[in-house]
Amino acid sequence: MTTDQKEQHRIVLLGPPGAGKGTQAVLISKKVGIPHISTGDILRNAVKSGSALGQEVKAVLDKGDLVSDDTVVKLIEERIAEDDCTAGFLLDGFPRTLAQAEALTELLARVELPLTAVVDVEVAEEYLLERIRKRGEESGRSDDTVEVAQNRLRVYRELTAPVSAYYKERGLVTSVDGVGSIDEVSQRIFSVLSGN
Repeated sequence: MTTDQKEQHRIVLLGPPGAGKGTQAVLISKKVGIPHISTGDILRNAVKSGSALGQEVKAVLDKGDLVSDDTVVKLIEERIAEDDCTAGFLLDGFPRTLAQAEALTELLARVELPLTAVVDVEVAEEYLLERIRKRGEESGRSDDTVEVAQNRLRVYRELTAPVSAYYKERGLVTSVDGVGSIDEVSQRIFSVLSGN
């Protein structure tokens, strides 16, 4: 590694669907100067491509379910091997399951680049459902209906919430209140990343 590892940021951004992770991830990656790796974007691009895999992914996403761990882990492994990830990266929407978290830990141990921070954006469920409903009306995304949102939140509770516990056991998680303006939430996250 030519870059001083102390200056590197390898961040996982956790939080339920509708918590504003995508918006915050873009701001963080710009400020810190690392790529924002969104599995949601990677998967939506696969859907747009119209490929057989894209059609499979669309069927899964439209139900509010999760794409298989193996598929997502392979996508992430390929992405973090790219040159722009030398100084670090921010993972948004991954890991979503305990198996993915364990696979990521193994992958990063193999390349000797452990995570430097895990930020968990917390927002109450009632607030999330309203936020997702509004987002769906504005964006027209097929996965942003109240019914799909309720399923996504159920899936999150069952499969993704344990990821936060996994990282807490390793002393990596800092929880941040995700309610407030974009700037207010950003400031809370930057404060965590700068160690203040």
